[in-house]
Amino acid sequence: MTLPSRPVHIVGGGLAGSEAAWQIARAGVPVILHEMRPERATDAHKTGFCAELVCSNSFRSDDAGTNAVGVLHREMRAMESLIMRCADSHQVPAGGALAVDRDGFAAAVTAALEAEPLIEIRREEIAGLPPSEWDNVIIASGPLTSPALAQAIGALTGEAELAFYDAIAPIVHFDSIDMDKAWLQSRYDKAGPGGTGADYVNCPLDREQYEAFVTSLIEGPKTEFKDFEKTPYFDGCLPIEVMAERGRETLRHGPMKPVGLTNPHNPTVKAYAIVQLRQDNALGTLYNMVGFQTKLLYGAQVETFRKIPGLERAEFARLGGLHRNTFLNSPKVLDKALRLKAQPRLRFAGQITGCEGYVESAAVGLIAGRMAALERLGRELPAPPLTTAIGALLNHITGGHIETIDAGPRSFQPMNVNFGLFPPLDFTPKAEGGKRLRGPEKAVAKKRALSARAEEDLRGWLSAAQ
Repeated sequence: MTLPSRPVHIVGGGLAGSEAAWQIARAGVPVILHEMRPERATDAHKTGFCAELVCSNSFRSDDAGTNAVGVLHREMRAMESLIMRCADSHQVPAGGALAVDRDGFAAAVTAALEAEPLIEIRREEIAGLPPSEWDNVIIASGPLTSPALAQAIGALTGEAELAFYDAIAPIVHFDSIDMDKAWLQSRYDKAGPGGTGADYVNCPLDREQYEAFVTSLIEGPKTEFKDFEKTPYFDGCLPIEVMAERGRETLRHGPMKPVGLTNPHNPTVKAYAIVQLRQDNALGTLYNMVGFQTKLLYGAQVETFRKIPGLERAEFARLGGLHRNTFLNSPKVLDKALRLKAQPRLRFAGQITGCEGYVESAAVGLIAGRMAALERLGRELPAPPLTTAIGALLNHITGGHIETIDAGPRSFQPMNVNFGLFPPLDFTPKAEGGKRLRGPEKAVAKKRALSARAEEDLRGWLSAAQ
């Protein structure tokens, strides 16, 4: 077979762009990946690696039986995802989650891309729309899209910019944690990939300590936004002080819930709230504060977080911060193949499309890459079934909320993959002997059935798409 001579161009070397480039090259199509770092830095990135992780180091749950994210992991592995391959080879203990050594992971992705003969990486910024002679382009510039490119996209779509602010959690040096007060344990002792069931550092607070902590969060000085910058937060990544402002008990029913954990230093006393920290690198020297995204000023962060028992002398490798996330009104401006309706040579992938999360971003990049490669080869990729995780996610991006956009205010918002995006089952799962299930057992059985259906349907789709 004669290989195409004209390359596919990709703008952005994050998770989506890196995965798209890999999939295109695997299909035998040349690709040029344009990444502006390190020639031009962003407010959140620290290195020049492709696929650098700027927030958490977790790819979230790896449970493909009862968790939609785990189902997406399974589907990406079945499609030979570079992102999942590198994540699996650089995992660190994290209970039931798949977490990675962030530098080792990004270095491995970059090395794989650089070693692929059909991939050329150009370190340059694409300021404005890609040149008109580029007839097959994937824009995967992510939530940190440069202002010039974002402005050009906005002018082309005619859509007002939609954005939210994504907060970054602090990272603590493990040897600065007082383990005479804290302890290692996963919630309910659950052992995940590479884990032991004792994968999180836990810091307990009594009621008085919790109340003082919440007060400090609410009253502490915070990053202020100018009027034109104000925009809704994404509910899946709220700053911890915003959660606290919604009610003083909110945190202990969220990231600080004290369930499934027993303090070995004082096993007869139940903590009123618990802060968890998750391993952030392979050496186990860094731990990030789970769910502690924040817009507190740096000085206030140190003062407030050192009120937590076990963190009185905490040394921070990184304090929390904010970066601006930009996304398209995708159901209105993109077609089912992720192409811009106003200019179909431009295809979009990753968080700029309105998916949320590392895995989701990479998954959309994977599909966009396969679509672009087959288009170059004169073929078309059939849409993945809506019953699969990737199909459900794509349907949200290209078809979600379309009925409300023309009728009134925009309602499209970024979304993590979840079973709520999957079509309902056409049967009711039952226990052995046909007995009806109730409560938690019914919920678990439903998730397992959705997962099993997704696995079967993906297998059929992959076979038909060959």
